[in-house]
Amino acid sequence: MPSIDTPEWVRDAVFYQIFPDRFARSERVPKPTNLEPWDSPPTPYGFKGGDLLGVVEHLDYLQDLGVTALYFNPVFQSTANHRYHTYDYYRVDPILGGNEALRVLLDETHRRGMRVILDGVFNHASRGFFQFNHIAENGAASPYVDWFIVKQFPLRPYQAPEGQHGYEAWWNLPALPKLNTATPAVRQFLWDVAGYWIEFGVDGWRLDVPGEIDDDEFWREFRRRVKAANPDAYIVGEIWLEAQRWLQGDQFDATMNYMFARACLAFFAGDNLWQSEAARTGYNWIDPTDARRFADEIQRILGLYGREVNEVQYNVLGSHDTPRFRTLARGDGTAYRLATLFQMTYPGAPAIYYADEIGLEGRHDPGCRAGFPWDGRGWDTDLRDYVRRCIALRTAHPALRRGDVTWLLAEAGAIAFGRRLASETLIVALNTTRQPAVLSIPAGEYLADAAVLRDVWTGETLTVAEGRLDGVRVAARSGTVLLVEG
Repeated sequence: MPSIDTPEWVRDAVFYQIFPDRFARSERVPKPTNLEPWDSPPTPYGFKGGDLLGVVEHLDYLQDLGVTALYFNPVFQSTANHRYHTYDYYRVDPILGGNEALRVLLDETHRRGMRVILDGVFNHASRGFFQFNHIAENGAASPYVDWFIVKQFPLRPYQAPEGQHGYEAWWNLPALPKLNTATPAVRQFLWDVAGYWIEFGVDGWRLDVPGEIDDDEFWREFRRRVKAANPDAYIVGEIWLEAQRWLQGDQFDATMNYMFARACLAFFAGDNLWQSEAARTGYNWIDPTDARRFADEIQRILGLYGREVNEVQYNVLGSHDTPRFRTLARGDGTAYRLATLFQMTYPGAPAIYYADEIGLEGRHDPGCRAGFPWDGRGWDTDLRDYVRRCIALRTAHPALRRGDVTWLLAEAGAIAFGRRLASETLIVALNTTRQPAVLSIPAGEYLADAAVLRDVWTGETLTVAEGRLDGVRVAARSGTVLLVEG
């Protein structure tokens, strides 16, 4: 088995996911005329005209929040507002500002010490993709006939009865013809695309549904090409469940950690969780609903992989593929606060879905993809300040990014765990109940008697006595972090 070598910079990263059409719009990027109003409800097919220069113009906002890395949903030319219908893999969509805007974005983010990863959609293309269009026009005579998996001619990419369009498509959607990655020319094309954009300056790839390219050697060569162009490039796969197969050091560095997200939803939203909506949209593996079950599930997730992987897992609370966290918690902002504090004190790279930090709500596609309300109306500014504080806490303490994890308490609705790196030790305590809690945390095997701990936010101190840390006061639906002094 190859050694596992994951990018060091990801351990210090705080990611922010941007849906390009909905984050920000710059007057410097010319636009078509038929755009939806920015503040109108999102629709499946409408465009709002967000662009990459709009992101550049709001980098101060992101850095003030504490963000150090950006993940973009697809940016390449496409006929869909989400851009998963890739038309040209070498051209950034003109509505986003084209390749020139990506150049400006990369130069400015790198000048600020930030990183950028892009969404790689390599399982399927679109009906407008040149090689597919060539087959549609020329049938069996097309020299590109083996680029897709054709079942019958002529192809019927539009207005065919379901399942009768003549080719394999992702989830049988005719707009998304599946690339035939068994064809050498297709493999070479995709590897070339991957290397090209890394050489252009992109810092890594988030891979869309990579498990549907069921070919380990394809992904091994993908990794070789990407890492040859930039050894520090980050490769993260969209795998929703266990992913040991892809995380052996020869394919991906990490996955989008939806198992972490589901556990957080169940525990921190608790009896307020909108279970029917969660199940309908893919969050249907919801198990831990009390402290002991939550702790066991989190430890199980950590036990799936080695430290080199756990420290760079892309830890989500939500994304463009799920309802907003706050919506699933039925508008309970305390659930997102609790989950965020846990996320920022847990191993792996925390990821914020755009506008979650201001309390934006929305059901699954398209509702979770609304325009960012830059006018400030409806912002939960207290929530944003809290998220900012949690990020600053993580940034200030290396033990929260690279330290060992020790579970100390899991009872009723309260948990406590320690993070330790060299001489730095912190204890995190969370209370999910609707009543204030005074916790007695067993610490005899973790801290010596007379050890003094200071609340990082209030400055209050506590002392370990007879192997216990008594009197840890945690407000209802809240958390605290204690730093060992000396």
